[in-house]
Amino acid sequence: MQTSKMNYKKFFIIKIFFILISSQLIFKVSKANAAEEIKIIYSIFSRTIKVNSLRTFAESGNSTKKLKRILKATGSPDNEIRSVLNKDFEVPITIASKLVYSEIGNVFLTRLSSIIHPPRADDEKTGVLALRASVIQGINIGNGKINLINFFEGYPTKTVILDVNALSKVMNKVESISELLDFFTNSPLKKLK
Repeated sequence: MQTSKMNYKKFFIIKIFFILISSQLIFKVSKANAAEEIKIIYSIFSRTIKVNSLRTFAESGNSTKKLKRILKATGSPDNEIRSVLNKDFEVPITIASKLVYSEIGNVFLTRLSSIIHPPRADDEKTGVLALRASVIQGINIGNGKINLINFFEGYPTKTVILDVNALSKVMNKVESISELLDFFTNSPLKKLK
């Protein structure tokens, strides 16, 4: 009887071990993705920038030949671009979370989702969800601060699409940053006044 108990225990331990191993393989939850590249789309052309090369450029000013060509096309000096990439905004994560789920935040993110979105995103909702995640994760990466690099590093898909055509349409409608803010937040701000 003692031997049968030991065999049963052995069998039971092996069975549990097998279940644990197989559940890890079958139900493996993958790590959250982080953006590795930004695909800039302009008309029928596209270029891809690696997020880590953008970070290197922002931190040290060093860039790959490909990145240099893309940055040169902007017509802005490197120090100005680095300044924009490194500009930190300190936002407590609780406030950011409330903001991205507010009516104003929803309108802003919906309009922004036509410019920055995941690949193959067919609807605004997917783009908005990705932007929300990116803001929250970006603040987390930056320890309470967010900048463009942290924003892209927090994006939940491997590739981020930056649609220059959609950005141009928005920029053609506005003359200044204040008009851009008004454009993105127009109707909800009127309700608050």
